[in-house]
Amino acid sequence: MQCSVCGGRVFTSQSVLWTELIDDWQLSVEEVAYIDKQQGETCVACGANLRSIALANAIRAFLGTDACLAKIVDSMDHAAFSLLEINEAGSLTPYLQRLGKYSFGKYPDVDIHNLPYADGAFDLVIHSDTLEHVLNPVHALQECRRVLRPGGALCFTVPVIVGRLSRSREGLRKSYHGNPQVASEDFVVQTEFGADAWTYLFRAGFSELSMHAVEYPAGLAFLARK
Repeated sequence: MQCSVCGGRVFTSQSVLWTELIDDWQLSVEEVAYIDKQQGETCVACGANLRSIALANAIRAFLGTDACLAKIVDSMDHAAFSLLEINEAGSLTPYLQRLGKYSFGKYPDVDIHNLPYADGAFDLVIHSDTLEHVLNPVHALQECRRVLRPGGALCFTVPVIVGRLSRSREGLRKSYHGNPQVASEDFVVQTEFGADAWTYLFRAGFSELSMHAVEYPAGLAFLARK
């Protein structure tokens, strides 16, 4: 496997899930294995995990190139290209900062439910493992679509349990991502996404989408065009 972020070919692995989260999400042994791989298998050269690599693949597909992201940011004409990164997109932020006219919005200063940007402001909107934490994912996707120019795209990742359908965690015990020692409300999970995760994009008004996998089902990213 080659890293689509930097071109590296050497990877290291570690487990990232913890017992409480596994129990909250009722994960099988197989599901634990591919989620650990998604989050914990990383490129030695740049530190990108499979989630970030899948997201880079979606970005490359939108830009129409097979070059690694590190080469793209040094070669493309940035003058007329604008992008918005909502929260840090894994390890991609240092590259995205060099890709066109860059804007960054981080919760709570920027709320994905009420993006403080004009309609049609961006060619590309990017976020990674953010959507599961918002109260209304369809509305959040609608906001992302609103700030895209015609022909622009949203590229994002979200944790997907491929063998089940999505469910709200309303009424269930609070489950947190991030550091297992920090039960911050910023990390509370609102939606567990499953095999129907793609339907949220059509419900939000997008009419074209593609999915990009790295060692399926470990790394999945979505590309939705306006």
